Amino acid sequence: MTSSTSSAIRTRFAPSPTGYLHLGGARTALFSWAFARHHQGVFVLRIEDTDLERSTPEAVQAILDSMQWLGMQPDEGPFYQMQRMDRYREVIAQMLKDGTAYYCYSSPEEVEAMREKARAAGLKPRYDGTWRPESGKALPPVPANRTPVVRFKNPQEGATGWNDLIKGPISFDNSELDDLIIARPDGTPTYNFCVVVDDWDMKITHVLRGDDHVNNTPRQINILRALGGTLPQYGHVPMILGPDGEKLSKRHGAVNVMEYDNEGYLPEAMINYLARLGWSHGNDELFSREQLVEWFDTRNLTKSAAQWDPKKLNWVNAHYIKQSSNEDLAERVAPRIRQRQGDPDAINLQVVMGLLKDRAETLNQLADGAMLFCAPYTAASPELQAEHLDEAARSLLADFAKKARALPDWTTEALDALIKDMLSEHGVKMPKLAIPLRLVATGQKQTPAIGAVLAILGRERVLERLSAV
Repeated sequence: MTSSTSSAIRTRFAPSPTGYLHLGGARTALFSWAFARHHQGVFVLRIEDTDLERSTPEAVQAILDSMQWLGMQPDEGPFYQMQRMDRYREVIAQMLKDGTAYYCYSSPEEVEAMREKARAAGLKPRYDGTWRPESGKALPPVPANRTPVVRFKNPQEGATGWNDLIKGPISFDNSELDDLIIARPDGTPTYNFCVVVDDWDMKITHVLRGDDHVNNTPRQINILRALGGTLPQYGHVPMILGPDGEKLSKRHGAVNVMEYDNEGYLPEAMINYLARLGWSHGNDELFSREQLVEWFDTRNLTKSAAQWDPKKLNWVNAHYIKQSSNEDLAERVAPRIRQRQGDPDAINLQVVMGLLKDRAETLNQLADGAMLFCAPYTAASPELQAEHLDEAARSLLADFAKKARALPDWTTEALDALIKDMLSEHGVKMPKLAIPLRLVATGQKQTPAIGAVLAILGRERVLERLSAV
């Protein structure tokens, strides 16, 4: 399969399903997706599942779920490396035939001894090329009952370099690069080899990935050149650090991306926040997915590591919650209320969202707040009642009930006006009426604005609870 001569931009995200999709992987996927979208190109999803011991179907599903949740559907794929084994074997056979790869019978112990010898001489530890075929060189006798690996015949002269889209020019001396193994003794191909064949076959033009892959890149370039493929452009994104400046880990929140869904973050907020970790458009902090695609340029990716800030994420999420319609929020929050054993249909949930959304940072906070209206009513504790429902308070509540019953309209505005008139008439401050009202109407001492709460609960429910005291 030859590389395309088309100018269409094609990027890829190629996670290994040895664990869940974490924040660093999600950000890499986002940059590759945004770059393809910006150029009206193609975004490919490839699952690199050749690590049979550690790859799991659950991890594959978690990756697909995360991509779906974040709204980064691929244009092609997912492709699975395990389904491409015949193709890899075909390419290896051709390389053996062409002399760009060779069988190596050195045992792991012998290779380790070579590395030790190099270390002792102050050199970079590496395989010494014992089985590398070269003109005029006699190879050792083939050991009995030993299955060989296949090694790539890496160039030994000159250097391999590229102009990294993010880091700028990078170069490695070929003398420092091993003849790396491209097929194990059982014939299964290795990571660096599969990646090259996949990028070649899938006509990938731009590879954006984490900078932990920088050392793999010269090896992959040399294999691709040996195959006669066209090199993609490479860009290596710096890592994400935790708030303490250390590498992001589980204790910082580097968990399965879907955990952020569980915790009540909006995918659009997550996209916005992840994009700002290492990329910028002037001083813009808040932008839509469409703006990200319109503005995205690899020249605005930073060379330095980004820092994860949970407080900033909460701020971004709060912004998106405020901007969301009450209808949309009600739809997203209803399942979370059910998880809390509440009934989202017990009340006008859209109105509740309108009341709560200006102070909420997550959907879970909205669900917790909505339980005031969606959970079965529980009277305030005897201690709270004894503290706040004295004779004066009961007298105030009786007068409030009488006047509230006569209100022509049961609205927040009408209830607020009634409360204001009563405070003036009885010469008391707000807490003297509001706290007893809250306790009786909701069973709780603290709630959002009492007029709005009473309006949402409805005339019948409020008057029934008032009459009970």
